Amino acid sequence: MKAAESYSDAGFWAKLRAFASKAGREVVEKALCLYYAAQRPDTPVWAKTAIFGALAYFISPLDAIPDVLPGVGYTDDLGVLAAALVTVGYYINDEVKQRAGEQLRKWFGGPDSLT
Repeated sequence: MKAAESYSDAGFWAKLRAFASKAGREVVEKALCLYYAAQRPDTPVWAKTAIFGALAYFISPLDAIPDVLPGVGYTDDLGVLAAALVTVGYYINDEVKQRAGEQLRKWFGGPDSLT
């Protein structure tokens, strides 16, 4: 099974809700930008495949570096999400950033670092 096929919206939101504070704002910000970019109808299939592959890795319990390790557990997730952002960055528009920023404020408070 391909990584993108193991992605689910329910798994994504469950992981974010459960581990947002532990993963940190930077990881969550990147995951949300990718998620909302994938929701855009004009994001092409190849980009959605890259996005869902990265998000599937993020929600997978099997990581190169286990998420339970303090301080380093999400570094591999961050790298995968960052690589996907570079690949599909064209589809991260102001609307995507605004939606991600709104969710970040709900979970972390404070200013939106995306706008």
